[in-house]
Amino acid sequence: MKIPRILLTAPSSGSGKTLITCGILNLLKKRGLMPASFKCGPDFIDPMFHTTVIGTQSWNLDTFFTDPDTTCYLFEKHAKECQIAVMEGVMGFYDGIAGISTRASAYDVARITKTPAILIVDAKGASVSIGALIKGFKEYREDSPIAGVILNRLSPMMYSRMKELIEKETNVSVLGYVPVLKDCILESRHLGLVLPGEVEQLQQKLDALSEILEESLEVGKLLELSRSAKELDYDMEKIRTVRCGLHFPPKKQNFRENPQRKKVSIGLAQDEAFCFFYKDNLELLEDLGAGFVPFSPIHDKKLPDGLDGFMLHGGYPELYAEALSANHSMQASIREALERGIPVVAECGGFMYLHQEMEDMEGNPWPMVGAIEGRAYHTEHLNRFGYITLEGNGAFGRETGPIPAHEFHYFDSTCCGEAFTARKPLSKRSWKCIHSSENLFAGFPHLYYYGNPRFAEAFYKRCEERARR
Repeated sequence: MKIPRILLTAPSSGSGKTLITCGILNLLKKRGLMPASFKCGPDFIDPMFHTTVIGTQSWNLDTFFTDPDTTCYLFEKHAKECQIAVMEGVMGFYDGIAGISTRASAYDVARITKTPAILIVDAKGASVSIGALIKGFKEYREDSPIAGVILNRLSPMMYSRMKELIEKETNVSVLGYVPVLKDCILESRHLGLVLPGEVEQLQQKLDALSEILEESLEVGKLLELSRSAKELDYDMEKIRTVRCGLHFPPKKQNFRENPQRKKVSIGLAQDEAFCFFYKDNLELLEDLGAGFVPFSPIHDKKLPDGLDGFMLHGGYPELYAEALSANHSMQASIREALERGIPVVAECGGFMYLHQEMEDMEGNPWPMVGAIEGRAYHTEHLNRFGYITLEGNGAFGRETGPIPAHEFHYFDSTCCGEAFTARKPLSKRSWKCIHSSENLFAGFPHLYYYGNPRFAEAFYKRCEERARR
């Protein structure tokens, strides 16, 4: 399938990728186009901004988690109905795993999905040197997909001269510029950008930005570049058979034809404190036969009735520690469910919530659920940041094989668990982690289920067994 698409990238983090991506998405929507959006890498927050702008789900593409065929399949699955797909890169264009590889970089995603890349260059405080930077990025790899440049924080008076210089010296098309923006800045905190709902007048700011971009970008050339993307090709039969006996992609259950087959009911923690999850994970479980029931550990008094399992994902529980601690009835409900053997997945913030005690950002301790003995405490730096592979004896009583995962947190625990060994790629570093039993999988790592669908199957089967009882 031939899908018009571009990838917006930059030499490094902090170059304005997310803001400009959101501005372009908003611009395309105002032009009456139907865009799809994607984020390279394991980020949770940037896709929330994309979703806020376009009003539909934004997705992750991560070539550490998925092989090339699966990556292309997932892209086409989510983009096939759109008129143009916009991908936002991660970190610097070539920055991949372990800081020494291009694997799982924005370059890797662009290469695999045959997507033209547009390099966003911060032009403030530089002129001719920008040409050297662009030329270096273009020529660093022979198969570099960099096909265009946007100059960020550039004076309008300099644009025509810089465009002429860059195109002459680098043979890369300059697709416009973004002036210095004083009233449209996305603020950050310890895990990245603040959440979209916390940005005052976000839509008004993006509307103002898209009006600026209509004037400062060469939108026609950008659309023309997107249409130059080549047709995707991937081996669907390989995708169907590669994942350890699990039909992949799974066949959706037809409950009308088989009324005896009960749909498995899984609770999904979803509120201000717990909001980091991959929609692809939920869709994979839905394909297996799961239905989700949202609940709030902050606002609800207890778990929903009739659950066969539940999930506590990451987020910002440390910012809502007092409210979570004060909800004694929800804590009791979760403890009771765990005691009754209801299967649970708890990642990062959800894992912290299950502790006896959790600190807030100021280091104040707050009583929590108490299912994990120990204390989740705040640190002043990132702990165990980046990709890992989990090696252990399986999950929920079933063999899974190695599980790719990701960590990114400013907290640690006095009781991280020892069921798995986490190994850093291209490194000798490893550590023990994860509390795992027939009914519990809890720890700091975040999982993307298409990386190893056996884990999703193990959790689902355990919930299914619970439903049959």
